[in-house]
Amino acid sequence: MKALRKGSDRKASRRHGLSFQEFRRLAGRVVDEIPSPLCRDLNGGFVVLPTQKRDGDLLVLGEYVWDDLVGRRIVLYYGSFAALLGGSPRKIWEREVRETVRHELRHHLESLAGVDDLTREDLEFLERFREGRRAMKSGV
Repeated sequence: MKALRKGSDRKASRRHGLSFQEFRRLAGRVVDEIPSPLCRDLNGGFVVLPTQKRDGDLLVLGEYVWDDLVGRRIVLYYGSFAALLGGSPRKIWEREVRETVRHELRHHLESLAGVDDLTREDLEFLERFREGRRAMKSGV
């Protein structure tokens, strides 16, 4: 991703809704609202990357990552939010960040509890989405 130069923040804000720096501050405020016991064992914390991530045709806004080497962390992809939300009002960005953080935090809490309900829900959503895409392409 092209790095923002000093002074171009305002221009980027109009084009993308929020600059990367504004997005990081917003995400930080949302994360600070989470009661610390819910972040137990989230030893990699919350990470905000400037990149966009995709899973086929879908943008990935965030993900819960559990890796033996770096531990457990939640990653938010600014580029994905920017591609989805564009110049949407800050209130919309805040709602999406809050929903994404809660969704990924639920993955974390479920992993601590040894359950995988949300992963199953995510996989069912992806299958319905892909079935709908196939039906649209085939004209059904």
